[in-house]
Amino acid sequence: MSDNEESTLYQKHIPIVTRSVKGKFRTFKTAVMVLAYSVYFLLPWLPWHRVSAASQAILFDLTSRRFFIFNLIVYPQDVFWLAMLLFIAAALLFFVTGLVGRAWCGYFCFQTLWSDLFIQIEHLIQGERPARLRLKKQHWNLEKILKIGGSHALMILVSFWTAITFVCYFSYSPAFVHDFFTGAALSGGYFAVLVLTLLTYMAGGVAREQICLYACPYARFQGVMYEADTLAVMYDTKRGEGLKGRTIPIHGLKTQEERMTAGHGDCIDCGFCVQVCPTGIDIRDGLQYQCISCGLCIDACDNIMDSVGYPRGLIRYDSERNVESEKPHAPQVMWKRFKVMGYAGALMLMTSVLFYNIGTRSDSEVNVQQVRQPLYVLLSDGTVRNRYQIHIVNKTETEQTYEVRVHHIPEEALDMGNIPEIKVRPGKALAVNAKINLSHELAEKTHEFEFEITQASTGQNIEIETSFNSPKEHD
Repeated sequence: MSDNEESTLYQKHIPIVTRSVKGKFRTFKTAVMVLAYSVYFLLPWLPWHRVSAASQAILFDLTSRRFFIFNLIVYPQDVFWLAMLLFIAAALLFFVTGLVGRAWCGYFCFQTLWSDLFIQIEHLIQGERPARLRLKKQHWNLEKILKIGGSHALMILVSFWTAITFVCYFSYSPAFVHDFFTGAALSGGYFAVLVLTLLTYMAGGVAREQICLYACPYARFQGVMYEADTLAVMYDTKRGEGLKGRTIPIHGLKTQEERMTAGHGDCIDCGFCVQVCPTGIDIRDGLQYQCISCGLCIDACDNIMDSVGYPRGLIRYDSERNVESEKPHAPQVMWKRFKVMGYAGALMLMTSVLFYNIGTRSDSEVNVQQVRQPLYVLLSDGTVRNRYQIHIVNKTETEQTYEVRVHHIPEEALDMGNIPEIKVRPGKALAVNAKINLSHELAEKTHEFEFEITQASTGQNIEIETSFNSPKEHD
């Protein structure tokens, strides 16, 4: 490199100004966006009758350390469910990627959904792509201030309500919104809304495709899940380029027959596929990690093919193997592959384990711990005493009563003091002390016994085996 040449570490970012397009993939993206926003913004406001918490269908109550999901209550002890859920999400992502590439990125990713909405806002206020390009080039005047300022103000407003909604999942929505706008909310609430507003606006309104290209790890490792039979957005190079490459439809090269005779392909080099791409790539350069498989370039190309009278499918969802074959067949999902079936098997297994675990979970959780300081107490009459702590968690929304008994030792050996029964409030935990007193002779013969804790309302019994320590064992 000569001394006069300059070296830069980063390529200068060129803002992407996309063109709107109509078609089946655009319609599907819009439908997914409407559904996703409806669920996200409305779910915290769905009422749900509860006894021990706010009447909200979805509530992640950090104060009581409980997650309410309709009729399901999740406790910290159920962390296994979270591990299973994360595994299922990963397996589902790998399974879908193995079949249809980065469909998650193109239609369902939060970054895609919010970026798509903000692009629609720009289109609504600033106009179509040519008008937005002209607006960027013109000097700052009242029109430019109103249009660009108005679009970004609306993006910030959407980001603000996105942040408010997120915090509503962790608090009672009506009360939080009222307190927030009257200045009575906790400082943590204001801080969370501020941070989330800024992050949402920066990610969807400013960074956009930069998040997908540089910040998202999935863009980097998804390539290892692609196979030759994976469906992805593909440009049919043979058909599009021909022998002499693409060219515009000038006189003598307008019909498909004329172009074929001259050795040119069906691509008329209009550039619409590039103009509609949210990450700014040219799909005609081949499969690229920047492609999020949104299908908008397919809609753009199909519209152009319709306008010039050529068959659709120059850009389409297809597999690399099929596109490169001598006689391509109609694109189809090739699911009978070892890797894909492995993902499917893992997905079904972990889903079954999760649902089984949820379905068979007890309404109560009990554990017994022996007090080991000291291991035993030798009373003046020769009786040997061991002490235990019984820890009971009530996972229901009503107060529960529990009775404690013992097996394999006399009933009178159990000493609960003056507590004939144990009452635990809904969603709470309670620890009670128990003593076991055995005669010296019986203590020498007893090494293990069982506590039986019975939930009075259901009659459910929980039996826990524990040990008994005596002097002979430690001589």
